Amino acid sequence: MPEGLWQLRDFLDSGGWVLWSILGVTIVLWTLMLERLWFLARVFPHEAHQLQQGWIARGDRSSTAARFIRAAWLSRAQIRLQRYLPMVRVLIALCPLLGLLGTVSGMVQVFDVMALSGNGNPRAMAAGVSRATVPTMAGMVVAISGLFCLARLDQQARRALQRLNDRLRFE
Repeated sequence: MPEGLWQLRDFLDSGGWVLWSILGVTIVLWTLMLERLWFLARVFPHEAHQLQQGWIARGDRSSTAARFIRAAWLSRAQIRLQRYLPMVRVLIALCPLLGLLGTVSGMVQVFDVMALSGNGNPRAMAAGVSRATVPTMAGMVVAISGLFCLARLDQQARRALQRLNDRLRFE
């Protein structure tokens, strides 16, 4: 196994099971966000073009029925644009909470070492302190980077929906 993977494994082991959990959440989170970026860049423009062509092909674009059809199409497009974003929000909120859980479990380990050996074993206490701080840092880093990407996804989805709204004009 390459040296980088051994270092990654050692880092994840230093945070205990909580850091491994944060890694799992991170993989799911970034998979969903990358899928949304792909959808916004490659898939939705094609769908929006098809909707626009369908709207232009309609003979009636000004009646009440046409307004309802347009509203339904825009609503469907908005649902497609917002897909997975609530799950992304939940995963982003979960990361700092998992980091906090790592802090608590690491501090429990420190207190266990102190109870068994007193204050005289700083090496054993350092392992618990590391296990307490590393997951907190990792959870915060994942959450902050996820928030930046989520803000971009929200902005792009709103713009894409507004462009589609502008293209489906009434006559």
